[in-house]
Amino acid sequence: MNEPGKHKKDFFIEGAISPAFIADNIARHSSKKNIGAHDIFLGQVRQDIIEGKVVKAIEYSSYKEMAEKELERIREEIIVKHKLSCAHILHSLGPVSAGEICLFVLVSSAHRKASFDACQEMVGLIKKEVPIFGKEIFEDGTHVWKENDV
Repeated sequence: MNEPGKHKKDFFIEGAISPAFIADNIARHSSKKNIGAHDIFLGQVRQDIIEGKVVKAIEYSSYKEMAEKELERIREEIIVKHKLSCAHILHSLGPVSAGEICLFVLVSSAHRKASFDACQEMVGLIKKEVPIFGKEIFEDGTHVWKENDV
């Protein structure tokens, strides 16, 4: 098991999270022989229609220093609580178009129940406790601040 706090993690990326990044992360973990299960959550920007307006993107911002501390705290707590081999979180900042990935969570453990439970709990805590804000940008150029679905 990785020791909490052992490595400084990068939790943010400018723009969308690419499918190649996701595939590379999965490939790197497949060589670890102590892992029996992975659970992955991919948050994708929806092309919602709000009051007749079509969402074309969400622009993410954050109080980065506080958000990084909260993400690290959540990550460490979940690793210990669910006895994970590892856990990774990456969230977009800046504009992300509808259909693109904005949140990547990967957890790995010896057994599937731990990975399922850990991933679900981690995503819920991120949405509830981390100061990341989304501004929905509509096709007509107007915008509105998004409320998190917890």
